[in-house]
Parts: sequence; C-alpha cells; structure tokens
Amino acid sequence: MAVESRDPAEQNQSQPFTGNSDRDLVQQCLQGDSQSFQSLYRRHQKRVRSILFQLCDASALDDLVQEVFLRAWKGLPKFRQSAQFSTWLYRIAWNVASDQRQAAAQRRTRLQVLTHNTPTQQDAPDVMRFHYQDLVQRGLTQLSFDHRTILVLHDLEEVPQKEVAEILGIPVGTVKSRLFHARAAMRQFLQKEGVQL
Repeated sequence: MAVESRDPAEQNQSQPFTGNSDRDLVQQCLQGDSQSFQSLYRRHQKRVRSILFQLCDASALDDLVQEVFLRAWKGLPKFRQSAQFSTWLYRIAWNVASDQRQAAAQRRTRLQVLTHNTPTQQDAPDVMRFHYQDLVQRGLTQLSFDHRTILVLHDLEEVPQKEVAEILGIPVGTVKSRLFHARAAMRQFLQKEGVQL
C-alpha cells in the first residue's frame, strides 16, 4: 500500500515521502536543524560503517563511525555546496581510517618493543564466519593501505571511479592504475590460498 502524504500541500513537493536531498538536509543543518543531521546519519551510516569495517580494526568500529559523523557535523560550515555530500563524507571516513591505521601502527610498534618482537595472534581477529569472506578480508590486510582503500571503495562499496578520485584527492588515472595493481595482488593472494579464479 502506498503511503500518502497527510498534508495535501505536501503533495506538490518533489519528494513528499522519501525525504529531502542531501543538499537540502545540509542546508537545514546549517540553519540549526539537528534533526536533518539525524536524517543524513541514518541515510549514510551503513555505507560509512561498511567502508570502515573493511579498512580498520573491527573492534573499534562503533567509535570510528561516531568519529566520522562528529567530524562531518563540525565540518559542515566548510562543506562546499557544489560538492556531493556522500563524496565528502566518504573522504572523512577515509581520513578517519588513515588516522586509525597510523595510531594502530604506532601501538603495534610500541607493543613489539615491549614484547621483544614476538608476533601476537591478535593481529587478525577472526570476525568473519565464512571461509571466502575470511580469505578476502585476509587478502585485504596483505595489500598496501592505498590499494586496500581502492578495492574497498570501488569493488566492494561500488563507488564510481570518478567519485573515488574525488574522495582520495587523486586523478582518475591513478585510481585505475591502483585498482589494476590491487586486483592483481588480490588475485595472486587468492590463488596462493587455493581459490580457483
């Protein structure tokens, strides 16, 4: 059953039930409407969570998602209205992932010094239940952060190459090149693990 708008005056609006566009919601946020930011959060949090899950330690996921939206909220006044909100938000997610990765690397270095370079079992937490997903996840951890980011955004999250270029602040040609090398490295990893491609 179709949901009818209660107010006949609302019938004439371009999007009576699906809600406002990201651009409209951003405008309303800038005018002090915090409910509009809640709408943006609900609309984009799943995708942000998915991106962060692929790039970061899963145990910190909730905190990282909150950090992305906190930075977005604080940064809204600087948001260029000509830009796409989702592209800008995924860029923030990538920055948060980069910061987390650097912090984790520093922690690992300190830990290795403390434990005299003894490797720990905690380096790859077993979050995946399915063998193939686990392999892909392990394959992603073998890639450089740049290559992993490209694969996650383009192949797993299906963000178009042009938008990936905007998110990462690199030319589309670089996206294509990194994608090619990242896929090749992932293929090589999966073949070594016995996956027939």
